[in-house]
Amino acid sequence: MTQNATTDLSVSAPVPVAIGDLLVGPGQPTYVIGEIGINHNGDVDIARRLIEVAAEAGCHAVKFQKRTPEICVPEEQQGKIRQTPWGEMTYLEYKRRVEFGRDEYAEIAKLCDAYGLQWFASPWDVPSVEFLESFDVVAHKVASASVTDHELLRALAATGKPIILSTGMSTLEEIDAAVDLLDRRKLVIMHSTSTYPMPEEEANLRTITTLRERYGVPVGYSGHERGLQISLAAVTLGAVAVERHITLDRTMWGSDHAASLEPAGLQHLVRDIRVIEKALGDGVKRVFPGEEEPRRRLRRTTT
Repeated sequence: MTQNATTDLSVSAPVPVAIGDLLVGPGQPTYVIGEIGINHNGDVDIARRLIEVAAEAGCHAVKFQKRTPEICVPEEQQGKIRQTPWGEMTYLEYKRRVEFGRDEYAEIAKLCDAYGLQWFASPWDVPSVEFLESFDVVAHKVASASVTDHELLRALAATGKPIILSTGMSTLEEIDAAVDLLDRRKLVIMHSTSTYPMPEEEANLRTITTLRERYGVPVGYSGHERGLQISLAAVTLGAVAVERHITLDRTMWGSDHAASLEPAGLQHLVRDIRVIEKALGDGVKRVFPGEEEPRRRLRRTTT
């Protein structure tokens, strides 16, 4: 643990983090991320349609995943045979099949710019960080699986970009070590539970408060549940960002579709987040204009 130990109870209150031209943190609109991830199934046309879905729903950003398959697929898994929609192939061949390269990301960047959407990805290895930096992404996302990959975290910190750190399947001690490698002034932590789909009893939303008080940085929520209620409850507990997987159809082939939101669900999520933001108010007790007439008509004052 460094001298700026993450368990220090004197951490300051969170201040917003600049991601591109947006601020993410207390007092700002909830930053909504539509995670496309690998739900494009290696098809740039599906990615294009999901970007359009995110833009129409009012998301601020879309997020992908970027891997170097030869690094990320364990050697003992590479030759295993997998049944896929494109026929029988090795696991390494499958991971190559669904991985986007430079041409696809160039198209993604162009389309996101046209829609006014930010985009970034979760790099799973150092060469993928370098790849994403070549597109000058506005931020980098650390997947929950990478919280203990300190080589990757150091490479991400060296970019100087804002970092969004998911914390699923992590202990506080593992998060402490990760945070100590990153610049807290450019850090947003996401409470998350890495069960797909996630049952409500594993949501543990009060951890949002725990993380905010422990690290003194903005804290959001990355959800893998079915439905909207838990993500909306996270906003009422102070989540400054909400990330949800999105799909064209939850029955599509692939590991993440079942825990994703379809277009209508995403639209409802963003709509309801904006309603909640208005309803939360500022905490100052006052008599509102709509109460004035009932107050005159109904209020009794006695001594």
